[in-house]
Amino acid sequence: QVQLVESGGGLVQPGGSLRLSCAASGTIFGIYDMGWYRQAPGKQRELVAQITGGSRRNYADSVKGRFTIARDNAKKTVDLQMNSLRPEDTAVYYCNVVSGSRWYWGQGTQVTVSS
Repeated sequence: QVQLVESGGGLVQPGGSLRLSCAASGTIFGIYDMGWYRQAPGKQRELVAQITGGSRRNYADSVKGRFTIARDNAKKTVDLQMNSLRPEDTAVYYCNVVSGSRWYWGQGTQVTVSS
């Protein structure tokens, strides 16, 4: 059973930074993608950033140039460095792992950007 545990959320002022971390436990078979999604109140969950098994990075247009995703395969972790945060970045952020047809989710961590 794969479990994902996120950490690093919180309250930050506009223009500030936060770093989210996610650690996976359990056996993940094969090559897998890791990423971060977010869901704001009243909105659908959306992809924020993804890093594939081949280390290709994909970002939502709204976060390009501000967020950076990185993974450590040996530790099975994925981090999201978020800079120049905006109020519209406020959401619950979810860690995600995709291995073949299997999708795994963390419990979510709240990020609030407000003055």
